Amino acid sequence: MLATRSILKTVAQNPVVFRNAVATSPALGVRHFNASHKAQEQCAAAESELLRQQRKLRPVSPHLQIYQPQITWYLSGLHRVTGVALGGAFYLGALAYVAAPALGVTIDTASIISAATAAPFALKFAAKTTVAAPFVFHCLNGVRHLVWDATKMLDIKSVYTSGYAVIGATAVGTLYLASM
Repeated sequence: MLATRSILKTVAQNPVVFRNAVATSPALGVRHFNASHKAQEQCAAAESELLRQQRKLRPVSPHLQIYQPQITWYLSGLHRVTGVALGGAFYLGALAYVAAPALGVTIDTASIISAATAAPFALKFAAKTTVAAPFVFHCLNGVRHLVWDATKMLDIKSVYTSGYAVIGATAVGTLYLASM
């Protein structure tokens, strides 16, 4: 009885195994399953195609579209993006500095300062803002995460309050650094 249940369970979970076993067993003499190896491959390919077609018709599991966007999502994603951007910019700048002599380019402080001084105010302000905004946000949000690591301010009200505080302080800090 237990062996029969086990066999039925195996057949129910994987009918291809049953078909292959029956088709290769001449003792059973079942005409329907007594097929060639090529027919078995065609049968398996047809089953696989049927499964692919059924999967296309299945509904997609709901993802972010069923949830109301929250500030915590945006700040978490922005923290990651600014971290990658700042790290990438740092590495690219360091590689450019190291590779410059090999490319025949001389990078000296005097030429960088004279180019920055000659630039119009709007261009300087835009460049400083572009660098300052991710830096200030990532630093302040990093401090927020460190506070959470100390198991402080973890209730919902404090999380939202600190999130809005980070946004406001980022605006103020960015404008301060960009105007210097």
